Amino acid sequence: MKTMAISEFKTHALKILNEVAKSQESVIITKRGKPLAHVIPHRNTQKKPKAGKLADAFVFEKDIITPLGEDSWEACQ
Repeated sequence: MKTMAISEFKTHALKILNEVAKSQESVIITKRGKPLAHVIPHRNTQKKPKAGKLADAFVFEKDIITPLGEDSWEACQ
């Protein structure tokens, strides 16, 4: 973990943020030797959904008119 003065961070903020993102190493920003802020890299905690996870959850009907009956189907249109 790196430590740097706020004046240095202010001068090179974009460069430092890019380094934090690339190296995944955090930085402590100090003001007059006392910690002021802690810059940490973003970690994506969301898991990607697995393909086909809901595949068994749906029922596909080949004939969508018959379950309603033809009279109800005409009324629903």
